Amino acid sequence: MEKQKRKQSSSPPIVFFLLILSSSLVPALSTTSISPNPLSPRASVKRYWQSLLPNSPIPHFLLDKSSPLDHLHTAIFSNFIDKNSLSSHLSSFCQTAHLFCFPRQSLASHGRTDNFDFKKYTERNFSDYGTGAVGGTGGSFKNYSDSENVVAQTFVRYSRDATGHGDSFAHYSPDTNVFDGSFSGYGSGSVGKSSEFVNYAGDANVPELRFNVYSSDSTGREQRFASYSDNANAGDQGFKSYGKRGNGVPSSFTSYGKDSNVMGSTFVAYGESGNGANDSFVSYAESGNVPQNNFRSYGDSGNGAIESFIKYRDSANVGDDTFQSYGKGSNSGSASFSNYGKSFNEGSDLFKGYGEGANAQTVNFKGYAGDNTTFKDYVKKSATITFSQYTNSTPSESSAGSPQTSKWAVEPGKFFRQKLLTRGAILPMPDIRDSMPSRSFLPRSIAEKLPFSTESLPRLAAVFSTVEDSGMGKVLRKTLKECEREPSKGERRKCVTSIEGMMDFAVSILGKKASLKATESVNGWGREVELGEVRDLNVTEAVSCHQSLFPYLEKYVVGRGCNRLDLGQGWASLGPDTVFIPI
Repeated sequence: MEKQKRKQSSSPPIVFFLLILSSSLVPALSTTSISPNPLSPRASVKRYWQSLLPNSPIPHFLLDKSSPLDHLHTAIFSNFIDKNSLSSHLSSFCQTAHLFCFPRQSLASHGRTDNFDFKKYTERNFSDYGTGAVGGTGGSFKNYSDSENVVAQTFVRYSRDATGHGDSFAHYSPDTNVFDGSFSGYGSGSVGKSSEFVNYAGDANVPELRFNVYSSDSTGREQRFASYSDNANAGDQGFKSYGKRGNGVPSSFTSYGKDSNVMGSTFVAYGESGNGANDSFVSYAESGNVPQNNFRSYGDSGNGAIESFIKYRDSANVGDDTFQSYGKGSNSGSASFSNYGKSFNEGSDLFKGYGEGANAQTVNFKGYAGDNTTFKDYVKKSATITFSQYTNSTPSESSAGSPQTSKWAVEPGKFFRQKLLTRGAILPMPDIRDSMPSRSFLPRSIAEKLPFSTESLPRLAAVFSTVEDSGMGKVLRKTLKECEREPSKGERRKCVTSIEGMMDFAVSILGKKASLKATESVNGWGREVELGEVRDLNVTEAVSCHQSLFPYLEKYVVGRGCNRLDLGQGWASLGPDTVFIPI
């Protein structure tokens, strides 16, 4: 990140209100008018605040997050919940209550069998597209769903039984926030040509991508993934029955997940029973932060398959790879691991049942780094194994000479010590903009009727018309699991689903003399700023309110105290959250 000092007298100095706590702050939203209807949820929130916290005014940024529903819609949707019929009215519910929901789209209206290029095209699902197509290079998607906020797309029976018909996905959903994509029955039974993904979901936030029954029973159809999910944040990629029973199907993954953060990939029944497959992973998860890769039943019962792993997880920060039942029962195959696992910080690799029962298989490890003692049931006596430049090293040795910085390291300025906050000091301003989808709280009367636990996840998923294995299903599970996590020592924590619940928790810890604070401006992020006035609020206890990705706003609120000894070493932080403090 390029930094520029900003000392112009015309610009007002940054004023820091210091909390001697490891708590976070949030940017304020623009003020909106308060509904005059005394029965509205917003008016109810205001009255509740005045009854619990009479010594401080309710902040406008909090009212901006209150439910926009009026009393009539609140009663209607509450009645739908009572009758278990809310899912039938989900679109109206999401729009009226200002929630984060994946859009519902009809599949039937987007079937095509001719060649067609899509440019600057957004949010469409495709069913029975390109089936039986002959020749041409149609199916080209360029600038598709660029920079969208919430994207959900499905390709079902795409290019099925096509002959000599190519597909290209270029600049597909880059810079999107929360991307859910599914390819089912894609290219099955097709012959010849290629399918290419270029700059697919790059710089996306929480991408959930699934390839099911992709290019199964195809012949000579090349699959190329170039610049796939690079710079992406979190999310998962799933490949199931990819290239199953394929004949001469080469697949290449180049610059896959490079510089990504906590990206997970699962390959299940990939290339199973294939003939003459040729798969290469080049620059896979390079410089990523904690990549998680799982290969299960990969290339099982294949014939003459060639697998190549080059610069795999190179310069990554830790991460894990699991190879389970890899190449089991295969014939005359070969696998090559070159420059594999040279991570910035060492991760873990598990090889279990690798090449078990294989015939005449050749495996070569060249430049493989790490402490690996997990070669269990590995090829037995039926293969030729070569270990060349295989190094076992300590974490300190393996990272020697590697870059000492990472794209996903803690951003400068995100955390700082109190002693650094003095008038005139120059500090880096981190990016603390709120990257979450825009949402509102639900009225308490509605939120308390919705299930909110991992045990009741199937019911909650049904309400939002999703399944547990989908992108939205994983969003629900992740947040619920975080809410059920045991608190750390010395803290009290709880997930609340309404503004009233958030106030109740804060008052239970701080009493009624408290106020809610937030960062008022994010101007200057990515640069260095000069500090103006610094005032110590002199608090020893606070309640931090952090948001998670969920259809409606919910907060996990954390109450903790701190020791005011050795204040010069006290840590504080900046971030897109809010905090209650005593007054």
